[in-house]
Amino acid sequence: MTKSVEFIEKLRSSGLRPTKQRIKICEILFDTEKTFHFSINELLELIKKKSSEKISLATIYNTVHAFQKKGYLKEIAINSDQSYFDTNTNDHHHFYDEDKKELIDIHSSEVEPIKINKTIPGKKIKSVEVLVKVENEN
Repeated sequence: MTKSVEFIEKLRSSGLRPTKQRIKICEILFDTEKTFHFSINELLELIKKKSSEKISLATIYNTVHAFQKKGYLKEIAINSDQSYFDTNTNDHHHFYDEDKKELIDIHSSEVEPIKINKTIPGKKIKSVEVLVKVENEN
């Protein structure tokens, strides 16, 4: 299966019509060696650098959120008005560098098991993902 067909399927399964602009968004998000983190505005800037295709902020926003709802992207809320998206949807932890405004993966081999001593009646823990905020020491 070609990447283009794969992207069209991903768009359709997310409830989106596969336009040239959305296929370009797919190429940037999913046709890479490594997973990466991005904000909507960072993705807009990356698209401007990598493509001559004009893509509106609304198209980027709607596409990213449709992918997130479908499970193709994971949203990491930094605070009440700042979110990043991750192309790695597996459970894992992150550092957030407040000085560089950068999200960095923490691999499971770098974290000891986390023990949760509280339970919520009628609920079970689905996953544990930690966000560690860091800043320069000075």
